[in-house]
Amino acid sequence: MKQLLAQATVIARRDFMSIVGTPTFLIFLLAPLLMLVISTASGLGAASMADNSAAKSRIVVLAAGDDAKRIEAANKTLRLLYRGDGGPAALNIIAPASDPAIQARQLLHAESIETDAIMFGPLDRPTVSFGEDSQVSGQYLAALAERAMRSARNGSTQIEQLSKPEMVIIKTPAITVNTRQAAGVGAVFVIFLLTLLLAGQTVGMLAEEKSNKVIEILAAAVRLEAVFFGKLMGMFGVAIVFIAFWGVLMGVAVQFIPDEFSLSAYQPAVGLPIFLLLCSAYFAMAFMLLGAVFLGVGAQAATMREIQMMSLPITIFQVAMFGLSSAAAGNPGSKIARIAEWFPFSSPFAMAAHGATDPALWPHFIALIWQAIWVALTIIIAARLFRAGVLKSGGGFWAVFGFGRKASAI
Repeated sequence: MKQLLAQATVIARRDFMSIVGTPTFLIFLLAPLLMLVISTASGLGAASMADNSAAKSRIVVLAAGDDAKRIEAANKTLRLLYRGDGGPAALNIIAPASDPAIQARQLLHAESIETDAIMFGPLDRPTVSFGEDSQVSGQYLAALAERAMRSARNGSTQIEQLSKPEMVIIKTPAITVNTRQAAGVGAVFVIFLLTLLLAGQTVGMLAEEKSNKVIEILAAAVRLEAVFFGKLMGMFGVAIVFIAFWGVLMGVAVQFIPDEFSLSAYQPAVGLPIFLLLCSAYFAMAFMLLGAVFLGVGAQAATMREIQMMSLPITIFQVAMFGLSSAAAGNPGSKIARIAEWFPFSSPFAMAAHGATDPALWPHFIALIWQAIWVALTIIIAARLFRAGVLKSGGGFWAVFGFGRKASAI
């Protein structure tokens, strides 16, 4: 028993030091902190998207002069009845045009900003128009008119209603800036989920070739860049089969979705067919970019244990790109959106969301070329790091970036 315990202790100490003594253990140790930071960033992105959606909704009163002042005062008073952000959308008071009815209809159907309800006409008999899902906003405008009328009569306390509005329900457009923004967020999530499931598998693709020395034969026969790119293409083919299988199942499931849950409202700005093509292209770029990183990182691992340890920072990196892209999708056109669209490893996700809110196509051609350049650079750097660090034939670390002695044939 004493000998058994001694042997077990030696094995335990060896395994413990083989894990704790590696640099990757530090990343593993700090993983909760990193995940907390990334989760906070993702939460802020979702919160900013919600705030941005709220900022793009409003209720409108077409009024001028004393009526506008009374409406503004009544709004300040009635807002006190609501806590926090639970009240109606922000109130905009706009001077009426020559035909307020046409003006109101145009405002209700505008796509740039959602108008939940609009009121025009004399305050004693106003017309309140609102969407099918905005009855509460319509009732709030009616209450504003009543309060303004009582203010005009010096706080009249008579029981009968002073303002008798005509409540009109108008069918508002299903496609709005918020629904398009939601389509962009959905695209980011789907592409992220697919790359999380599929691209991460490339991390261990060179493990078998390294263990049985096949990689030396491959490196002598063809360029390492071709080996890396070929492995990426092979894994991408597997990903296509996976997506096709689940795509067919999802297509069958969509047929059973009730009409009230129709996805037709989430029409992207570039049009659904082009949007799907762009999402497919951006998934391919995201897979190639992240897959090349994972393949290069995994190629440096000496054992399967190190590959397992490297899986954590790989996942953290993916989640970080998702958090950055989600924040960009929630704030289209903002500074963080521009950063996400230009940073190569978040660019595919952010540009997919960009296509949902912006009808212009030329930015996508530039983005795809930019991402393709980074795919090539990532493969080249990963191959040279493998040549210098694993095969010991690359002329050292700085030769990877073109400094010092050039790499040999293998």
